[in-house]
Amino acid sequence: MSKQSILSKDGVSYVLPFILVTSCFALWGFANDITNPMVKAFSKIFRMSVTDGTLVQVAFYGGYFAMAFPAAMFIRKFSYKSGVLMGLGLYAFGAFLFLPAKMIGAFEYFLIAYFILTCGLSFLETSCNPYILFMGTEETATRRLNFAQCFNPMGSLLGMYVAMNFIQARLDPRDTDARALLDDAEFNALKEADLSVLITPYLIIAAVIAVMFVVIFLVRMPKNGDQSHDINFIPTLKRICGIKRYREGVIAQFFYVGAQIMCWTFIIQYGTHYFMQEGMSERDAEVLSQQYNICAMALSCGGRFICTYFLKYINPGKLLAILAFGAILLTAGVICFQNRYGIYCLVGISGCMSLMFPTIYGIALQGLGDDAKFGAAGLIMAILGGSVLPPLQASVIDMKEVFSLPAVNVSFILPLICFAVVAAYGLRMYRYRVSGKS
Repeated sequence: MSKQSILSKDGVSYVLPFILVTSCFALWGFANDITNPMVKAFSKIFRMSVTDGTLVQVAFYGGYFAMAFPAAMFIRKFSYKSGVLMGLGLYAFGAFLFLPAKMIGAFEYFLIAYFILTCGLSFLETSCNPYILFMGTEETATRRLNFAQCFNPMGSLLGMYVAMNFIQARLDPRDTDARALLDDAEFNALKEADLSVLITPYLIIAAVIAVMFVVIFLVRMPKNGDQSHDINFIPTLKRICGIKRYREGVIAQFFYVGAQIMCWTFIIQYGTHYFMQEGMSERDAEVLSQQYNICAMALSCGGRFICTYFLKYINPGKLLAILAFGAILLTAGVICFQNRYGIYCLVGISGCMSLMFPTIYGIALQGLGDDAKFGAAGLIMAILGGSVLPPLQASVIDMKEVFSLPAVNVSFILPLICFAVVAAYGLRMYRYRVSGKS
């Protein structure tokens, strides 16, 4: 299918708006994946357990949950463009707050900064995803969204690269046990130095986001296709929740995002555990684990382009189910292997996850029309899975051993269950499509 048919509707071309909005996918990908390694970094800097460190994820994905429906109402009242600008503004403000948080030196203030930053990301995702669906015909909507989402892992790769080379590699090399032996004065001096390293990338991305805000503000963007700006929140919510495809899509998205964040966050703990058994120091093991994490994201990025091509020939629900079953098998390998083969399986899961988020999103919103604004909000709220499920996995990891098995291995039972839910959704949607149901 030609580019013109994918990025146009009623004779109007959306190429420039598509490019600008698609760039936002990379920007929130950066934020997501510079954050995952910070669970380990903050745990070390503040001498906390892994479970306490996952409060970073609670604050981060809690912002998505809290702001999704307010963002949808804002967009309905104003426009997609206004939603994008509000998202960029909150994103930049939250990132700038890392400076006063560092000056205060308290973990709680970083959590506030993360929460505000991700309130902005919630606005962006609630705006940009349906905006992309709007920029062309409904027949090509899922393909168009998958193509736009291909640029999300590019931002994620950059976030991981920055986390590894400009944060983790520059933190003080003393491991968690050595830091526990420091007196208060030594610990505070070390914490101050490490926090200075940690906040620098966030201040730079805040400046980049501010520039992006100005560009989108000045460029003429397509207006919403709807004529009504009435909120009608409760009637709309009841209407869309009565649609099985949408309702089950929200559930599938919750479990998918939880699985994604668990796999990409705890690859650091998983890899560190086995690399230290091979005689590496904790710091070297963490850096090598992050390199594997970057390989995982690169696989996800490449897989998304490939799977987007396959969508021309394979039903989205069917392809979603195939990838989810592949993820289940690889997760079983992560649980069973107690060596590098488990890490290879964990990297491989990212290839299976590559298409899941946008495909669930596209299937769930299909046919919602203007209700897609509120439908998108429900799917963004489902990102709460990234806040709820990782602390559960972290609590298992902190047990060190479960039934004589390494707890880090056993903890991946949770992602396995999540992928089973996604597989069930894909199969059901394929069957509905085949049978002509909605």
